[in-house]
Amino acid sequence: MDSPFPIALLQLALDGTPEENLAKGLFWTRKAAARGARLICLPELYRSAYFCQREDPRFFDLAEPPDGPSERAFSALARELGVVLVVPIFERRAPGLYHNSALVIDADGRRSGLYRKMHLPDDPGYYEKFYFAPGDLGMRAFATACGTIGVLICWDQWFPEAARLSVLHGAGVLLIPTAIGWHPREKAEQGERQLEAWMTVQRGHAVANGVYLAAVNRIGLERPDPAGEGIEFWGHSFVAGPQGEILCRAGKDSEEILLATVDPGHLEAVRRNWPFLRDRRIDAYGGLLARFLDAGQEGP
Repeated sequence: MDSPFPIALLQLALDGTPEENLAKGLFWTRKAAARGARLICLPELYRSAYFCQREDPRFFDLAEPPDGPSERAFSALARELGVVLVVPIFERRAPGLYHNSALVIDADGRRSGLYRKMHLPDDPGYYEKFYFAPGDLGMRAFATACGTIGVLICWDQWFPEAARLSVLHGAGVLLIPTAIGWHPREKAEQGERQLEAWMTVQRGHAVANGVYLAAVNRIGLERPDPAGEGIEFWGHSFVAGPQGEILCRAGKDSEEILLATVDPGHLEAVRRNWPFLRDRRIDAYGGLLARFLDAGQEGP
């Protein structure tokens, strides 16, 4: 892809049933395509409320195989509309083996690839290690009708290595479906810092790698544990250009189609003037393969 093309992020409230959320995702995808989008991304685990707020084996019933209802429905829609889709799913790989994943569906309806979330949180309200096995496909990039794209999922977005490896595989756009928000009791004191940190680190990935970055979040207060406080998902989905510039940003509590234009020509110009990939000292980065380096210790 050498010509500019529109992308869309679907910022949605997703506290309905799996059937309702699937129908909602299809409806909003069709709306985004009608507005000209050629590459469209849904939020993390779009088909249900964010159930990882508590550990409950019953939630495993929400999982689906990669060729399940989500792929069948969105593949047909992608083929009908001629659009590329990123569709996050709760993947049932085998009995007792699950991943937090995303399907990449090309404009002809065929699957371009599958990404499995590599970094899994285990924090209050984000008990993902109970539900998911770590991804085993690595950071990747996928050839599509909109060029080569990378996909990361939520907690992956904090790790510079993840973004860099996706770009080294050829990604010109990084799409990051996420489910992130405030614990209600922390919001007043820490909420603004948390939100700014979330945006800042991802804008840094865009700059350091000369890449477009699109992060899509959900909205609304979700409380799958009646005894818990829930999580207020903070929205603020955004698209940043390859110099970290904010091209568009959604609000905190509204369902929105966020549209931006990816310009491969602009990306090429930025990388020619800020040649970070050229100037990397790959001979000096062996220490990155260590968990931690004690004072004076040399890396592998």
